[in-house]
Amino acid sequence: MQHGYNVILEWTGNEGSGTDNYRSYKRNHTIRVVNKPDLKGSSDPTFRGDPSRHNPEELLLAALSACHMMSYLHACVMNGVVVTAYTDNAMGSMETFENGSGRFTEVILRPYVVVRDVSMIAKANELHHKAHELCFIANSVNFPIRWETKVRSSGE
Repeated sequence: MQHGYNVILEWTGNEGSGTDNYRSYKRNHTIRVVNKPDLKGSSDPTFRGDPSRHNPEELLLAALSACHMMSYLHACVMNGVVVTAYTDNAMGSMETFENGSGRFTEVILRPYVVVRDVSMIAKANELHHKAHELCFIANSVNFPIRWETKVRSSGE
C-alpha cells in the first residue's frame, strides 16, 4: 500500500537582492502542511541560520524520535505492556565535508519509559527492538540508530 505526503516549503529569506552573495540572504523558510500550524525553519546557526527557528537537522531527529515512540507504543499495546509515560532525549551526530556537503553519522534515542507494573519492565525493554524494526523513518535512513533506554514502573 502506498501513502503520500505533501509539504509546501516557501523560502522567506530574500532581503532584497536574493542570493547575490553568501551573506546577502537569510536561510529562513516556512513549512506548510494543509490544516496544520506553520513551522518556521532556517538552517543551523553554524550555517548562518536563525537560532530561534527549527532547522532540518532537528526536524530529522524529531521525526526519528517520534516515529520510534509511535512504533514502540504500538508494540507495547500489542504485547500487553501498559505505558503510562514516555519521554526521549534524542541526540544526533553529523559530519560536514570541505565541499559543503554533510551527513548524519549516528542518532541515539534515549527513551525514558514508565510502565504500569514492575512485571512489564523486561518486555518493555525488549520491545524497543521491535519498535526500531517497525519505524518508517528509521527504515528510510542510511545511518545507525541506537537507543539507550530506561524503563521503570509507576510503583517505583
